[in-house]
Amino acid sequence: MTALIVCHFVLAAFARPLVRRLGARAFLVLALPPAATTCWALTQWDTAASGSSVDWSWAWMPDYGVSVDLRLDALAEVMVLLASGVGALVLLYCAAYFSDTTPRLAGFAGNLLAFAGAMLALVLSDDLISLYVFWELTTVFSYLLIGYDSEHRHSRRSALQALTVTTLGGLAMLVGFLIIGQEAGTYRISAILADPPPAGTAVEVAVLLILCGALSKSAVWPFSLWLPNAMAAPTPVSAYLHAAAMVKAGVYLVARLAPGFSDVPGWRPVVMVLGAATMLLGGWRALRLNDLKIVLAYGTVSQLGFLTLLAGVGNRDAALAAAVMILGHALFKAPLFLVTGIVDHAAGTRDLRKLSGVGRALPHVCAVAVLAALSMAALPPLLGFAAKEAAFEALLHGDTADRWALGVTVAGSALTVAYTARFVWGAFLRKPGVADTPVHRVGPAFLAAPAALALCGLVLGPGVGWTDRLLSAYADAFPAPAHPYHLALWHGWGTALLLSAVATLGGAVLFAARDRVARLSRRIAWPTADGVFGQLLLGLERLSLQATGFVQRGSLSVYLATTLLVMLAGQLSVLVADRPWHGAPAPRLWDVPLQGAVAALTCAAALLCLTVRRRMKAVVLAGLTGYGAALLFVVQGGPDLALTQFCVETVSMIVFVLVLRRMPVHFQESVSTWRRAVRIPVALAAAATLGVVVWVAAAARVAPPAGAAMVEETAHHGLKDVGATILVDLRAWDTMGESAVLAAAAIGVTSLIYLHRRAEGTAAPTEVRGRTAWSVTTEPLTGVPQGDEGAPERGWLAAGATLAPEHRSVVFEVVTRLLFHPILVLSVYLLFCAENMPGGGFVGGLVAGLALITRYLAGGRFELAEAAPLQPGLFTGLGLFVSTAVALFGLSDGTVLHAWTYHGHLPLIGDYEFGTPVIFDCGVYLLVLGVVLDIVRALGAKIDRQIERAAAEKAAARGAGPETGEATP
Repeated sequence: MTALIVCHFVLAAFARPLVRRLGARAFLVLALPPAATTCWALTQWDTAASGSSVDWSWAWMPDYGVSVDLRLDALAEVMVLLASGVGALVLLYCAAYFSDTTPRLAGFAGNLLAFAGAMLALVLSDDLISLYVFWELTTVFSYLLIGYDSEHRHSRRSALQALTVTTLGGLAMLVGFLIIGQEAGTYRISAILADPPPAGTAVEVAVLLILCGALSKSAVWPFSLWLPNAMAAPTPVSAYLHAAAMVKAGVYLVARLAPGFSDVPGWRPVVMVLGAATMLLGGWRALRLNDLKIVLAYGTVSQLGFLTLLAGVGNRDAALAAAVMILGHALFKAPLFLVTGIVDHAAGTRDLRKLSGVGRALPHVCAVAVLAALSMAALPPLLGFAAKEAAFEALLHGDTADRWALGVTVAGSALTVAYTARFVWGAFLRKPGVADTPVHRVGPAFLAAPAALALCGLVLGPGVGWTDRLLSAYADAFPAPAHPYHLALWHGWGTALLLSAVATLGGAVLFAARDRVARLSRRIAWPTADGVFGQLLLGLERLSLQATGFVQRGSLSVYLATTLLVMLAGQLSVLVADRPWHGAPAPRLWDVPLQGAVAALTCAAALLCLTVRRRMKAVVLAGLTGYGAALLFVVQGGPDLALTQFCVETVSMIVFVLVLRRMPVHFQESVSTWRRAVRIPVALAAAATLGVVVWVAAAARVAPPAGAAMVEETAHHGLKDVGATILVDLRAWDTMGESAVLAAAAIGVTSLIYLHRRAEGTAAPTEVRGRTAWSVTTEPLTGVPQGDEGAPERGWLAAGATLAPEHRSVVFEVVTRLLFHPILVLSVYLLFCAENMPGGGFVGGLVAGLALITRYLAGGRFELAEAAPLQPGLFTGLGLFVSTAVALFGLSDGTVLHAWTYHGHLPLIGDYEFGTPVIFDCGVYLLVLGVVLDIVRALGAKIDRQIERAAAEKAAARGAGPETGEATP
């Protein structure tokens, strides 16, 4: 099972080169994983039909009871056959539907196959958390597929609407899953259904939340608005996602959980009422629409309501009817969508008012469509008829609520017959007063997929008994009635057959009066759900704008004061209420007097920041506070922390200086006396409160410190540096998360600077040989040798010639030339010595970044480009990749981030050891180096270009002035 799921995602990752090489024929290769999955599922038919299951479990984190569980039983067997079988045929259909020149085809192909893999994993998942993960993956891939034609606003809006509705439902469902898992003591679905938690308030709330997610996924009212708009997607997406796969996920979840939770109060009313309402509203709406695809979309909404009702009724016969209806619906709705795509391709329109005589021009296409439509209208001998008979029979022998539901389903079935007839009439028959629509011929490859699906519906009508053993294996999870129903095409004359005849006759009457029905439908139509959704979004946007305008005043001091006051109020209320200082040991002022002296100097530097008016002085004083904190680490005996703090503070001060070049020298904000009188007490109170909180938190320890255990564990591995071992081994998860956050923050900041391209190439030859923009910032210097007038000059830096003489410092260039490589060597030394001495990948990356910053300060942006010709994103991405690869490599021994150490011996060097934590630290080193380089390029080199451009424009204006003056009489 896992191999089949992985194959989907792996081949999806190679969709781009496949499409580049094969064009649309790449879909033939991409159809192999779903086809293989279908063959595998067929081999498991007897196992699932006998009531057994195929189970697979992987203990991901056994110490925490976290595992990934897959299970193939009868219901999963049906869903796997649909998701993979229909998926394979749709991919084959895509080979004829698209051309080699279709834009963005590779991304579409990869997303479609990845969706098939996510859907396969969803229906096989046997634990709630895995199910939710793959549930959301289908949401993401459906968003990408619906928004395929992203150049059109309607496609983007439809994709966003589908994402919003299904994601909100999914979040509610996740909360329900967590509650159910806690109440049941396990997240294993099969274990929960075998022994459901007792009904109570928590379980009732959880069930309603889960139903919210299921109903939103299956477009059941009031969440049905997203499905018709999703028809903006290409037709293969509609045929697969919206007929056989994604929209079935919600119905599948209802069917999966019904054996254990259908008796919970609230389950049946929600499922039956909303399912019945959806069936009627969707079918009624389909009678007045003119786009063939939209007609099928609202028909799908109606059928999904019917499926949800059957799956949630909670008895054996209804569950059997739901299972066969799930199968039948996929086998008639998917080919109808595919046929609609063929008609659109051949005729150039889907408007049934403009189509006429297409059936005569495309008889084979018409035959396939009629075959599928007869099954949708539930006419014998198609599978749809057998499924509808089973549904009527199950509801007929139920309780009062079931019989009310029966009446609704009969009415909904009449609507189904009516819009089915309208679809066939509109797509293929001749219409009075409308000329025959010109069409081009359709090849057999284009028609093969819908024909295969429609023929399956025809064959399984008389042969529905072949599926009875498999589908009954699922239905038998419910209490067995006295006379259980068995699937067959003909059950004799009876009430169910009479109701089918009534529904067919009613549908025929509605179709005959289609014009009057359409006018009546438009006259009594409610506001569309799509319009209501748009108004809600507009109102939410306006509310957010007003709230933002009220809160975001553009003053950093106001934001900071608000944050401090909220924190102060919360902490003081807790301190006053709990009085946690009782029994706490009194804090020591210092361990050694030197700590007090350093702390006093640090506080003095912080207070002096309040008195300065120049930005540069404020930066220097703020930097001194950081260096003071580093000195406290030194005094306390934390060299690792001190070294990191010194490097971080140095880089921060340089970045501040680079930014200050484009800012006024003095602070512009004028602070009145009364504002200063308010700010100072707030700041001091916040600082004092935080100090008390830290003291109370430290004094509240009840467990023994973990430091001794970490020291022992570090020594056990033959290491000495506990801090570095914690970062790259014992607490490597934290380091991975912080690294990802650091990379995301740096990319976000620099993206604000680079609005266009992020590349910064090497020096252009003309700029190296001649004058750059920097040389026009001042008047040319006299007496300075130019070109061949002076003696040959040694170039200490690679791009030093791009700087004007007044901007060069020979001493700085020489020092940079001498120290650059030793600093890089020092950074590598700090990287590899971290196991036994102060250092590590983080501080090593900062030191390497400082070496590049030195090159930039000495030689400008071209010197930086020469020193680091590769893009910063390469270092950042490679660092994340290395760290993540090391983490995942640990899975080979059963757990993420499992560490290995290799011991070896080299001649002349002696014994050595090399472990995966060092490789992990190398990833951190590369990531930090990339972040520093990206920031320097954004805040240094990019700002340099802005300054150069402004200087060049000023020089050009100054040079053009005299010429203009001479020309003026």
